[in-house]
Amino acid sequence: MFDLVIQDAEIFDGSGAPPVHGDLGVANGRIAAIGPKLGAAKELVKANGLALAPGIIDGHTHYDAQVTWDPFVDPSPALGVTTAVLGNCGFTIAPCKPKDRDLTMRHLTHVEGMSLDALRTGIRWGFESFPQYLDMLQQQGVGPNVACFAGHSAIRTFVMGHDATERVATDEEIAQMAALVREAMAAGAVGFASSTAEAHNGEGGTPMPSRLADDKELRTLVRAMAASGSGVYMLTKGSKTSIPYLEEIAAEAQRPVVIAALFHSNTNPTASSTWLSQVNQARARGRQLVAQTSCCPLSMDFTFKSPYLFESMESWKPAMAAHSDGALERVYRDPAWRAAVKKELQERRGRLVFNGEWDKLFVVETAKAENRAVEGATLAELAKKASKDPLDCILDFALDEDLDTMFVAQLLHNDDQAVGKILADPDTHISLSDAGAHLTFFCDAGFGLHLLGHWSRDLGVLDLPQAVHRLTGQPAKLFGIEGRGLLREGYAADLMLFDSRTVARGPKRRAHDLPGGATRLTTSAAGLHGVWVNGTRVADAKGFCADPKSRPGEVLRTFAA
Repeated sequence: MFDLVIQDAEIFDGSGAPPVHGDLGVANGRIAAIGPKLGAAKELVKANGLALAPGIIDGHTHYDAQVTWDPFVDPSPALGVTTAVLGNCGFTIAPCKPKDRDLTMRHLTHVEGMSLDALRTGIRWGFESFPQYLDMLQQQGVGPNVACFAGHSAIRTFVMGHDATERVATDEEIAQMAALVREAMAAGAVGFASSTAEAHNGEGGTPMPSRLADDKELRTLVRAMAASGSGVYMLTKGSKTSIPYLEEIAAEAQRPVVIAALFHSNTNPTASSTWLSQVNQARARGRQLVAQTSCCPLSMDFTFKSPYLFESMESWKPAMAAHSDGALERVYRDPAWRAAVKKELQERRGRLVFNGEWDKLFVVETAKAENRAVEGATLAELAKKASKDPLDCILDFALDEDLDTMFVAQLLHNDDQAVGKILADPDTHISLSDAGAHLTFFCDAGFGLHLLGHWSRDLGVLDLPQAVHRLTGQPAKLFGIEGRGLLREGYAADLMLFDSRTVARGPKRRAHDLPGGATRLTTSAAGLHGVWVNGTRVADAKGFCADPKSRPGEVLRTFAA
């Protein structure tokens, strides 16, 4: 007898092949049979023609902190995700010496969009080394399956302390870091992750530690990862890190290099196609380069108390460094500072997170009742009406409301035709949910449902078998996750049941459920009827439904070469 039979389903196996109609049986957490009219089961789910696919593998999350207090990493399992890859960009919390815990959390406040109080209240520090972190997760249990990168910034901080954000490492320090990378790989890391992106800053505008690494350090650490014979090198690249340079890294290490983040910009429309062309040329030469992209428009909710979208600008650093009462407001009022920001926006147009598209920046919610009439207006409209420069207009408005005005910016990836060409490339890795990060700015944890609905059903950029493959079988192969990502007998019963006619991600909403009552953006699913992790149901048509104590996921620690 099966533990579970899902009956009368259109079965998409994750390989990209056309679906077959039939039943799927589960026993002991694994797929036991696929075929017509399977036998008796303890639990029978009648699909009535719904689509059955492998669960989504989210290859770009930042749940490293959240998973310690929320093993089900809400909201991902209720959005179809059965495996989450943590530690992207190198923003991990392990290894971490007890004396550096506050420093590590301060690094994460800006880049992860979480309050310091929430991190201090929530993180369970039952570890110091990376192996101990994996052991702790395994002992406490996890809701979905998780795989963890060894993170460059955490490793650098462990070795160098406060100097990690100040200077180049010595040869001895690089050797210590390399030993920590090897230790992490031996313990079960999926690879090594880093960042050189200018937008990646910690508290007060301090650059994330990995941004201080020189070429010698970077190459040494990637070689240390590759010495294990497995592993993926993941990098969020800055403007000074070229694709040809990363091709050299891939050739030297003979390991896949996943490069984030490939976004289309309306103000620099050829950059994404040039980047993708360089990656594909390198692949044609036998290099394992993979461009990581999103299927969601990049938009951010923000106030001027923490406007992440501006913080990649050199001229914004005085604002990021302003801590004392009234200091931030004084910076915002300074005409010389405003002039410097305007100059950089003009000179670096098309190369920043925010590129001066004021017609795509909206007032969402005003703090003062008398200003409610402007909610929904763009800053371009408000600036024209006030006869002001848009930067002056938005800063003056925010200052008048004590910086409590909520804005939203539609930043990148909002041209469907251009984005569709990127998604249609069969070798791009569709991910970049950033789930667990930027919690006050956006929530793209439902990216997979958006791909299935908007891009496959509505626009036809990918047919449904291919869309499923790009979310399941393809990332499983990329990360070396064996026995998952496909519907095959003997594979783990990580499953997603959905209605292809209605599947989508729901509207975003603000929740006040982080540790200490801190806020975050979240979303729900549409058209999703069931999610199973290793044969245990974690979501139904109403959303999350698992017993919080069940924790059916596995901490993945072995990966194919």
